[in-house]
Amino acid sequence: MSENNVFKKIRGLNRTLHEPSRLAIMTVLASCESADFLFLRRITSMSKGNLSSHLSKLEKEKLVDIRKTYEGKKPLTIISLTNNGKKAIKNHWDQLEELKKQSSDWKPEF
Repeated sequence: MSENNVFKKIRGLNRTLHEPSRLAIMTVLASCESADFLFLRRITSMSKGNLSSHLSKLEKEKLVDIRKTYEGKKPLTIISLTNNGKKAIKNHWDQLEELKKQSSDWKPEF
């Protein structure tokens, strides 16, 4: 594969998913059926505002579903991947694996 194609593919990665915080969120959610906001906050070490902002972006892209409910009188926010989100994160990791293989074979041409 020419070097141009490998690097074009890298530049073509989904930026919504590739951003490190959103990639962490999506990866956590891909490994479980759903997670509550506090669990995601704890595992990603993000502030409330930062996590909330990233979740809003993912929700806007229809990658996650956010459900607000109550556990007794305590508010509870449950986040899960949509079908689109499941496909998107799998595809993203597959792309990264493929790019890893392709780039390990790449040799610069002088």
